[in-house]
Amino acid sequence: VHGGVWAVFLCVFMFRPFCSFLRTSSANLRLTNRTPFLVKSAFAFGGAVVVATITVQHFSPSTCDSTHEFINWSGTHSTHPKHLFCPNTISELEEIVQNAHASGQHIRVVGSALSPNGIGFSDEGMLSMAHCDRIVAIDPIKMQITVEAGATVRSVLDALRPHGMTLQNLASISDQQIGGFIQVSAHGTGPSIPTVDNQVTQFQLVTPALGTLTVSETENPEIFSMAKVGLGAFGVVSRVTLQCVSQHNLRQKTWVQTVKETIARHTQILNGHRHVRYLWLPYTDSVVVVTCDPVSENITPTATPSPMSDPSLTPLRSLLTELNPNMDANVLTSLNFAQLRDELFALKPLDLDHVKRVNQAEAEFWKRASGSRIAPSDQLLGFECGGQQWVYEVCFPTGTATKSDGTDLQFMLKLLSEIENNGVPAPCPLEQRWTSASSARMSPAYSTNPRDLFAWVGVIMYLPTQNEETKRKIAKAFSKYTAIVNNVPGPLTVSHWAKLELPDTEEGIQNLRMRLRQRYPVDEFNELRQKLDPKKIMSNRFIQALFD
Repeated sequence: VHGGVWAVFLCVFMFRPFCSFLRTSSANLRLTNRTPFLVKSAFAFGGAVVVATITVQHFSPSTCDSTHEFINWSGTHSTHPKHLFCPNTISELEEIVQNAHASGQHIRVVGSALSPNGIGFSDEGMLSMAHCDRIVAIDPIKMQITVEAGATVRSVLDALRPHGMTLQNLASISDQQIGGFIQVSAHGTGPSIPTVDNQVTQFQLVTPALGTLTVSETENPEIFSMAKVGLGAFGVVSRVTLQCVSQHNLRQKTWVQTVKETIARHTQILNGHRHVRYLWLPYTDSVVVVTCDPVSENITPTATPSPMSDPSLTPLRSLLTELNPNMDANVLTSLNFAQLRDELFALKPLDLDHVKRVNQAEAEFWKRASGSRIAPSDQLLGFECGGQQWVYEVCFPTGTATKSDGTDLQFMLKLLSEIENNGVPAPCPLEQRWTSASSARMSPAYSTNPRDLFAWVGVIMYLPTQNEETKRKIAKAFSKYTAIVNNVPGPLTVSHWAKLELPDTEEGIQNLRMRLRQRYPVDEFNELRQKLDPKKIMSNRFIQALFD
């Protein structure tokens, strides 16, 4: 749309295994249970297509009907933006940013709206890079790919595959846009593998005050180290060059061990595998260990069993049959692991005895699901995260890549003890992952020593219901849960930027600001904001609360 013309647009949403939807007061439009927010204007491109009267414009500001509500995939945050900008090209993006700077129009960048805390949302104005998703160049010699920032991780992997290349590491899902992927310091797991922002060799940043800047270790290096993880506060990342690795297969091994066995074998496991993930199962004596390592042999990838033929699901099915005997047998056998767990928690999500029973059933599932399989790395490094949920994740240093100092396990043991002492209805899992250091100064895993080791610990509460009162109760319980996580004695922890929830009191916000100052160069961050975005048009409530 040009020149402020109003139109009826097709809203296109790319398919992924989580829940997010667009709501309107007139039609209450809802996509499938597994679709996130991605506006693509009038041209459909796969996924579900919904027709909605929504004002989306490219250049001069126009008002978006306040009855339109955008909700993130976890269903925990929503916004009613007055303006929504969707450039088709980088030149259009530059014009939007220039005009917004001149008028003072806020244009918070939103990616795929996957962030659990809605870090890209703003009621004032949002800008979607969904159209700017082109693969710009692939260099097999340098093992690099350059893409527009709206390209998804999945599309990048698809583009690399014919060239025998892939990304070094992935987060749990692959539907993030590359811009958001790096701006919040997303991460996978591996004691010697850094957060994903370290894969960036160069990017272009469209700033309100200084226009488009090329940023790398040699060009604008002071901006590079700060703005790689810039939280969208300096401008719009428009183009990114990523360092890649050769395509490879991994052998994934999964087994269950006791807490005592985990303590005894921890150093051996961390040092012996490229990728390591622990799933601590509260109110059980079980820890699921998942490792992945490169294999040289050319073996046919192992097929994943269908739900109906997977005997490891029996403990969950049996419990659900006992608690909900009227469930249709065909529906029951069609549900996968995550769906069965959601159905169970939907019955009594905050009942401690019920949660313990579900956790025990999950422990039995993992014991039966233990084994190994081989597949391309991009198929194994991601994993099923379930449906709607509250999630929180903290990061802290724990030694070096060659030797953990034990802080990681001490933290988990204290957290498990606090959960039990406080009777928290904590579902499985407490997920623990590791990365080496990031060179981005605003990354939770920042260090000047690239060999430093960081642990990441995530907790969760599921939202398997559409009952608003129950969801409010779960939100309140989860707030208490995260307070327990934050107060575990030991290291200074900071949250994953996309999972950091703002406190609901002024005292809480001030305490959080003080905590961030202990870990990050906040003054330098704000000085660069003043230089690149003096009118703070790239900010939203989140950025303002933490840094203004």
